[in-house]
Amino acid sequence: MHEYSIVQSLMTQCEEQAKMRNAKKITKVVVKIGILSGVEIDLLTSAFDTFKEDSICDGAEFIANLQPIVVRCKDCEKESELKKFEYICPKCGSKNLEIVDGEDMYLMSLEME
Repeated sequence: MHEYSIVQSLMTQCEEQAKMRNAKKITKVVVKIGILSGVEIDLLTSAFDTFKEDSICDGAEFIANLQPIVVRCKDCEKESELKKFEYICPKCGSKNLEIVDGEDMYLMSLEME
């Protein structure tokens, strides 16, 4: 389960951010997870709940927002959100697309005390 290693990295980021801001505790962690990232939100949430105990995130709320696939058409130059896993521009029908969002996971925000 690679979600454990992702959470370990996330905890490291949380600790670094808290240290830079002289925070004693993190009360909320918000992440954005792309549909194409390969990360299972339920498994990530479970892993976070396991690893947060006895850490700076102990008791923190974990919010994972799912990021849909966003593409830019190289023909009509429009950005669109794909509703299906069909790599066709919803505006012009082209298959000449570039994925601009939905592949990664990002730490979006932290609330600290």
